[in-house]
Amino acid sequence: LVAVSSAGLLLVAAATVAQAADLPPGAPPGVCPAGTGYGPPLASATTTATRLFGGQAFLEGPVWVADPGYLLMSDMAAATGPQRVQPSRILRHTPGAAGPEPALATAGSNGLALTPDGRSVIVATHDNRSVSRYALADFSREVLATGYQGAAFNSPNDVTVRSDGVIYFTDPDFQRGARADEMNGRTSVFRLTGGTVSLVDDGLREPNGIALSPDGGTLYVGAYGENKIYRYPVRADGSTGQRTLFASVAGPDGATVDCAGNVYWASGGDGRVHVFTPAGVQLGTITAAAGTTNVAFGGADRRTLFITSGRTGNSGLYSVHLGVPGYPY
Repeated sequence: LVAVSSAGLLLVAAATVAQAADLPPGAPPGVCPAGTGYGPPLASATTTATRLFGGQAFLEGPVWVADPGYLLMSDMAAATGPQRVQPSRILRHTPGAAGPEPALATAGSNGLALTPDGRSVIVATHDNRSVSRYALADFSREVLATGYQGAAFNSPNDVTVRSDGVIYFTDPDFQRGARADEMNGRTSVFRLTGGTVSLVDDGLREPNGIALSPDGGTLYVGAYGENKIYRYPVRADGSTGQRTLFASVAGPDGATVDCAGNVYWASGGDGRVHVFTPAGVQLGTITAAAGTTNVAFGGADRRTLFITSGRTGNSGLYSVHLGVPGYPY
């Protein structure tokens, strides 16, 4: 038991506010201090990642948890039951370990993103067509949203979270299975703010990966069915403007960004991670394996890019050390 004076509490609060002020508004806590200069992220235009382990069903949604330092990821199995829903679990991998260990046996998860306080993960949970929050302490689950304007989502896939807690997520129909299409053929991007779901865009063919720029002013969304990546301006209240084309990638899947604003997009079409400047100029590629699904930065210096990649039934985790730190999901 430690006694703390009111003056001490004020100092702690002031320090917390100062730390938040030192971060871009879109960045997760402690990741991208403002005013820091960075060099090139890639040592060469073509880089190859190292395989850490394989033999998993279908890995997705990596997210780095800095304290105590491990990676979580979804592992999705083949569809089962009359509704053809894919069961999934959450695995935990600690750097240096031979492979992953189970963290949650029944998760229903795909994409994962860390909350601003670092105590929970926001999860695209296709098992009940929802967006959920899992507490990292005990993996207790809270369902945050299940549909839009009375209609059930298709199968939420990837998520990203602004520093103020605003959630953006994609809703393709990849894991809807045999369940009824309540979206009338639309596959959409949504925003979740304080329990209210708002439409970002319902004109994309199979929106998949999603990410925010470090300043929180740009939302990136990959349209898997169009082989394109779009960007949207983001306003202070979280609402978005008109989309414009950012880049083209074969089968764009999951994505992340680094602290310089460079964008990393996994390609299910060529098994690579494509790296772009904030202006959409391609800097190079990182090769993993056929069927690359998603990416996240982690490690003690946050410069290790973790990549989930591989064919179904032999999906694995790859990594490469880069020149710029980045986002944990």
